[in-house]
Amino acid sequence: MSTSEEDTEVAIPCVLITSCDSGFKEEELIKQILSPTTLPEPIKREESVAWYPWTINNKYYTADVRLCVVPSTFQMSSEIAQAMQAFIAYFDSTVKDGLEKLHPWISVVEDLAPEVLILVCDRVCENGVTRHEAQQWCLAHAFELVELNPQELPDEDDDFPESTGVKRIVQALNANVWSSVEMKDGHNQGFGLMSSLVASRHNNPHPHNCQDPPSSSLPVEGSLVSEEANHTESSTNTDAQGDTVVDAMTDLDIQELANLTAGDADVDNFERLFTKLKEMKDKASSLPHEQRKVHAEKVAKAFWMAIGGDDDEIDGLSSGEES
Repeated sequence: MSTSEEDTEVAIPCVLITSCDSGFKEEELIKQILSPTTLPEPIKREESVAWYPWTINNKYYTADVRLCVVPSTFQMSSEIAQAMQAFIAYFDSTVKDGLEKLHPWISVVEDLAPEVLILVCDRVCENGVTRHEAQQWCLAHAFELVELNPQELPDEDDDFPESTGVKRIVQALNANVWSSVEMKDGHNQGFGLMSSLVASRHNNPHPHNCQDPPSSSLPVEGSLVSEEANHTESSTNTDAQGDTVVDAMTDLDIQELANLTAGDADVDNFERLFTKLKEMKDKASSLPHEQRKVHAEKVAKAFWMAIGGDDDEIDGLSSGEES
């Protein structure tokens, strides 16, 4: 492969998919996302790591991405680290320690800060990992919980039913602002206003990520930040960690609002918009007062800009005044 081809390959963003359940292979999830009758051949394979091509093609944009199978942190490389813009982790919810097996990935995720973070299981289990435990874990680490086969399906009589299973995963990936995005005619303006708010995540990582770029030989178990540094900074980073969670959650909301406000005012968009607003209200209600204010202000500002509002007209949103 030539140097130019290698550069092109690195430039394509990837969705890192890993399974912490020995009974569930990453390829099964990829097959469901791609919806083929048979799993396509990977375009690249290095031992247990494999890259599968996917072109996201919706009415707003197209984007070439790679669905990348990485069984453990031991297989992480600088190529994957630099391209990763989404992280999907499957865990075994039938055992009590199912979430603990995700621990090696936490430092990787915190260091690389991908835009989309999704925690997946078949369904929550009262005898294993309960819904409350899974949701608390997701809140602490800024993930979204998705059950492939939830026991409780959305009410058919609900005017705005929430998406579930693989459909929700695909929806979340479609709502991301990929670095490889190519907007379709007629959808550039609205999406562009919104994407400018999240573009900094590609160029300016979170404060604790402003270090040397990942090397090709990452430490064992993905510990990209030393234990000593964690211990020294832990007393001063408690508040910052809370802000990071809020920022990550807000980014996910902003990315989905980008899709919903950039396109045609059709029934599907209208219904999903109201569903999203309800989700954001429920999410904000679980946050402490100050974090709830920050979340509401950022989302309100993003929504205003997405529908063509002027940034100068809403400076008061961040003035600290109570609404």
